[in-house]
Amino acid sequence: MIIKQNEKLKLYGFNNLTKSLSFNMYDICYTKTSEERKEYLEYIDEEYNADRLTSILTKLTEIIGANILNIAKQDYDPQGASVTILICEDQLTHDFCKTEANMQKPVSETVLAHLDKSHITVHTYPEYHPDDGICTFRADIDVSTCGMISPLNALDFLINSFDADVMIMDYKVRGFTRDITGKKIFIDHEITSIQDYIPDIVKDRYNMIDVNVYQENIFHTKCKLRKFDLDNYLFGYTKNDLNHDEIEEISKKVIRETDEIFYGTMFSNGTFNSN
Repeated sequence: MIIKQNEKLKLYGFNNLTKSLSFNMYDICYTKTSEERKEYLEYIDEEYNADRLTSILTKLTEIIGANILNIAKQDYDPQGASVTILICEDQLTHDFCKTEANMQKPVSETVLAHLDKSHITVHTYPEYHPDDGICTFRADIDVSTCGMISPLNALDFLINSFDADVMIMDYKVRGFTRDITGKKIFIDHEITSIQDYIPDIVKDRYNMIDVNVYQENIFHTKCKLRKFDLDNYLFGYTKNDLNHDEIEEISKKVIRETDEIFYGTMFSNGTFNSN
């Protein structure tokens, strides 16, 4: 059954479709010394701590039209953070004060069990190469919803919440629901690519690759910045502080790291193209 854009479905019972979006972003940086590396990781850890991530996910929940049931968050030692938010499509039917304190508490075992497929999570992974100066920060955000709400509606906000050099996104619609005649519906909205939900101003900044399996309702998009400016990858100084050989060597390392993440494979030799 083909669903047209803005077509209103008449369903039998609850919409049982599960829509899941995985959003992975990478920030790549070059540090010359171990002290610079430590400072970069401390900066990233503060910039994307559990409180900041909670704020991002709370706004995301608002954008997709969901309601928060519960928040759990954690900062890790030495680096990293994670946040999990349980959400529902409809307003809560009982008196529940949405304070920070209450959001830390489960509403009830029944509600949590019923909504185990409606959640938003984020995990961060700061890491670095042992000896060549490359540091990479990764954030993984997963949004899983059931009912009529779709995580794709918040994709623009997610992209603008992070300064990403590489983004990898996966979207899948699982299960089926039924219309009032009993006919199965395996997807309730029109989509040809995740790029349909990315603004042109963002697409102009990135090279993109799609791998879509339409018969399975699986959509995959990878993005890499089009323009390479070494200053965007240096922490605490600029390329004006480097000589020509240093600029060339560091540029090769950064471009190689970016390409290996984007293409998902290691390169042993060869020229790396930033375009």
